[in-house]
Amino acid sequence: QVQLVESGGGLVQPGGSLRLSCAASANIFSISIMGWYRQAPGKERELVARIFSSGATTRADSVKGRFTISRDNDKNTVYLQMNSLKPEDTAVYYCNAMRLGLSAYNYWGQGTQVTVSS
Repeated sequence: QVQLVESGGGLVQPGGSLRLSCAASANIFSISIMGWYRQAPGKERELVARIFSSGATTRADSVKGRFTISRDNDKNTVYLQMNSLKPEDTAVYYCNAMRLGLSAYNYWGQGTQVTVSS
């Protein structure tokens, strides 16, 4: 069974911080590229950040300097630390597990809502 469960979303004021968590199934975590995506109302889903099994990361330009993706291999969990949040960060955030070149290997969590508002 493949399972991705996000948590940590909520309402925060501009400039505040949130830490999102994604608990993954142990059988897929170690072999997957883990990522966070987000989708705002009326907009397409976009990649926020990815982390490889090596620990290497990539981030969208819009979140560089503010968001950090990390993973805890012992807990099979990937995190997204979000600082200096802006209203435009408001979206549903989704956890993703994938493998490059394997189109059939692509799993998503249910999403967690992040709302940045004063």
